[in-house]
Amino acid sequence: MDARIETKTIQTDRLLVSYLTAGVPEGEPLLLIHGNASANLFWDDTIAALCDQYRVYAPDMRGYGASEALPIDATRGLRDWSDDLHSFIRALGLPTPVHLAGWSLGGGIAMQFAIDHPQEVRSLILIAPMSPYGFGGTKDIAGTPCYSSFSGSGGGAVNSELVKRIAAKDMGNESPSSPRNVMNQLYFKPPFQVGPEQEDRYVRAILSTRTGEDFYPGTFEYVNDWPGVAPGTTGITNAISPKYVNLSGIVQMEPKCPIIWIRGADDAIVSDQSLADFGTLGKLGYVPGWPGEDEYPPQPMVSQIRDVLEQYQRAGGSYQEIVMENVGHAPHIEKAEEFIELIRKTVRAEVTP
Repeated sequence: MDARIETKTIQTDRLLVSYLTAGVPEGEPLLLIHGNASANLFWDDTIAALCDQYRVYAPDMRGYGASEALPIDATRGLRDWSDDLHSFIRALGLPTPVHLAGWSLGGGIAMQFAIDHPQEVRSLILIAPMSPYGFGGTKDIAGTPCYSSFSGSGGGAVNSELVKRIAAKDMGNESPSSPRNVMNQLYFKPPFQVGPEQEDRYVRAILSTRTGEDFYPGTFEYVNDWPGVAPGTTGITNAISPKYVNLSGIVQMEPKCPIIWIRGADDAIVSDQSLADFGTLGKLGYVPGWPGEDEYPPQPMVSQIRDVLEQYQRAGGSYQEIVMENVGHAPHIEKAEEFIELIRKTVRAEVTP
C-alpha cells in the first residue's frame, strides 16, 4: 500500500471505526464508502491517486474490516450505516459539506446519508451502486415487489458456500465459491485481474466481512412464494432487501447536490440481468420452479437507478451517467486511471459555480 496512506482508528459516539486516510490539509474532504463483502482496502489505489487534491477518508463500515463489530438492525434499512457515517464525520470534526463516493452497497449508504443529511453533501458519486429499491424481489422500475413476502431477497438469497468460506478465511481458489474466484468472476469482468500482491490484499478484505445472523448474510425465513426464502430482521443482506430499504426519497432531497453515476457496461452484479438475482437465475434455468417473466422477472436494477435519478433531475437536481466499456462491477479498480480522471474532471466541473 502507498506509504502516504495511514491506517487510523477513532471512537465515535456509536462505534470504534478503523479508516484509511491521506491527503493535503487544505483539500476538500472526500469520503469513500466500500461495498458488500469487501472493506476499505479496495480503495487503496483510489486514495493514493486522489490524495494530492483531497483529504481522503475511507472507513471500514459496520460489519466489515477492522471496525467494531456491532449488530446490524435490518429493519432500519441502511440507516445503521448512515448514522455511523454521520458520527464518523462528526468525530473527525470535518467541515461540511463533503464529497461522498460509494461503491455498490456503499452507493446505497451514500444515498441514504444524502437523504438523512442533505446539507452535508457537496457531491454524490455513485459507483456501480445498488438499486434504490434494494437487491432482489422486485419486478419493475417502480420497485414493485414480486410477492408481498419479498421472497428472493434477504439472508436466504446468498450463496451459503461463499459465506462458509469467508468464515473459514479461505485464501485459496479450489472452489467456484472461494472468495478469490467470486471476486475475479463477479467483481471484475474476466479476464481482468489485479497483481498477485494486490489480489491477496483484496481477498483478505473480503475475508474481514463478519458472518452470522447479525452480519453477513443475516437471518431468513422459509415461505411458499418462489424461490422459498424471505428476509429476516437482522444482518447485512436483509438490510438491502426491498422490504426495508427504499432510497427513492432522494428525489425530495433539499438542497440537491450534483450526482455522478459511474458504472461498468458489463457489471454482472448490478444489472438488469444480474447473475446474483433470483429472477435472472430462474430465467436461465439455474433455480427450478421459476414462475415466469410476468410474476418474477429479473430485477431491472440499472433501469430503477436511472428512473430515480431522472426523477431527481426533473425535481431540480442534476445527474450524469457515465458508462465504462469492458468493465464489470469495480470501475475504480478495473480502469483505475480513467476512473480517477473522471473523478477529477466531473467533480471539479459539477461543484464549480
